[in-house]
Amino acid sequence: MPKAVAENRAPRPGLSEELVREISRVKNEPEWMLEKRLQGLRLFERAPLPQWGPSLEALALDEIVYFVRPGTPEADEWNEVPPEIRKTFEDLGIPEAERRALSGTGAQYDSEIVYHKLKKEWEEQGVIFENMDVAVQKYPELVREHFMTSCVPVSDHKFVMLHAAVWSGGTFIYVPPGVKINMPLQAYFRMNAERGGQFEHTLIIADRGAEVEYIEGCSAPRYAANSLHAGCVELHVRQGATVRYTSVENWSRNTWNLNTKRAVVDADGRVEWLGGNLGAGVTMLYPMSVLRGARSTAEYVGAAFASDGQIQDTGAKVVLAAPDTAAVVKAKSISRGGGVSTYRGLVRVTPAAKNARVSVQCDSLLLDGRSVANAFPLLKSDAPSADVTHEATVGRIGEDELFYLMSRGVSEEEARRLVVAGFVEPVSRRLPLEYAVEFNKLIALEMKGAIG
Repeated sequence: MPKAVAENRAPRPGLSEELVREISRVKNEPEWMLEKRLQGLRLFERAPLPQWGPSLEALALDEIVYFVRPGTPEADEWNEVPPEIRKTFEDLGIPEAERRALSGTGAQYDSEIVYHKLKKEWEEQGVIFENMDVAVQKYPELVREHFMTSCVPVSDHKFVMLHAAVWSGGTFIYVPPGVKINMPLQAYFRMNAERGGQFEHTLIIADRGAEVEYIEGCSAPRYAANSLHAGCVELHVRQGATVRYTSVENWSRNTWNLNTKRAVVDADGRVEWLGGNLGAGVTMLYPMSVLRGARSTAEYVGAAFASDGQIQDTGAKVVLAAPDTAAVVKAKSISRGGGVSTYRGLVRVTPAAKNARVSVQCDSLLLDGRSVANAFPLLKSDAPSADVTHEATVGRIGEDELFYLMSRGVSEEEARRLVVAGFVEPVSRRLPLEYAVEFNKLIALEMKGAIG
C-alpha cells in the first residue's frame, strides 16, 4: 500500500527560507531537522563559490527548481506506481534487476521516492532499508545521531550547506551487528524536471561485523537549461564491518554534478568505493575515506569519461588517522573530442598513523589532440613509518595496438573501442553484471565517431 500522500504544488525556481520551511513542513519533520536545514541555508548564503576547481560562474543557482514533487505517493508494490513513471524505470531495467539479483530496491523520481521494498529475509534479521524521509519519522534518534554530524558536517562546503537546506529523498540503511547481506541493495535516482535540482541523501550504518553492498545509479534527460545534482552520501563503518558502495552516474550534459561522498571507518573496518562517471557537463566528485580506527582499510576504483563539452573533475581523498591503516586508490580517465579529465586527489597521513600504507595510481588516456588530462595529487605524511606511493601516467592509443586489431579484420572504430574497454576493465570487471553491461554500453556510445 502507498506509505504517504503526496501534495502537489507548482515548482518554482530559486531558494528562500520560505521554501526550506515548506519542504520541512510537507515532510512533517521534527524541529531538529528544520533547524539543520535553516543552518545550512544561512551558511550557504554567506559562503562563496569554490575557486580551486572548474569554474562554476555559469551555474545559475537562482534558476534552479530546488524541490520537484512527482505528485504520487510512495509505493511498496510496483503496480501501484503511476504508469508513466513506472515505464521510465522499466526502461532502465530496475524491476528486472530487483527480481534477479537484489536484496532490496528504491526508486527516486525528481525530489521524492516513488517505490521502496526490502526482501523479507533481511527484514527478519533487523535490516532497515528505507526512504530517507521515512527514516526521519520512524527512526528519529538513529538518524539524528548520524545525519550530517561527524561524517559530513553541515558547514563542510557551499554545496553541502545547500544540500542540508533542501535535501529530499534518498536512502537509509542500517545493518545490525554481525549481519552479512549476501546480495546488493540498490537505489536509482532519476532527475526528470527541466531546471530541476536533485538532493538525495544516502546514509548507511554498518554495525560491528556487518557487511553490505549498495549500488546506486543516476540519470537525467537532456534539456537546454542547467540542472543541478548535489547529493550527499554518508557511510558509517563500525568495527570489523565492510561497506561496498558502487555508483554509475550518467547525468545529462546540462547537469552540474556536485556530489559529496564520505566514509568514516572504525577499527578493522573496510570501505570500498567503485564508481563510473560518464555524464554531466561539469562533475566535481571526490569520495573520501576517513580511517580513524586501527587496521581499517579503504579502496577506491573509479573511471571517468570526458567527451566534447564535458569537464570530469574527479578523484579520491583519504585521511589515515590510526596505526596500521591502509588505502589503495586506482583512478582511470578517458578524454575525447576536447573533453577535460582531471584527477584531483588528497592523501593525508596523520602522526597517529604509524606503519600506514597508501598506494595511488591514476592513469589517463587521450583519444585525440584536442582533449586534456590533468592530475593534481596532494600527499602529506606526518608519520615517518608510513609508506606512501603515487604513480601517474598519460598516454594515447598506440598505433601498434590498432594495427594488430585491424589486421584481424576489426574496423578502426571498433579497435579503438576495444582498447578503451581494456583500459577501464579494472573498473568494469568489479561491477555487478547488469551494471557492467550498462557501463560498457555507455562507453561504446561515447566512443562512436571517435576516430582521429
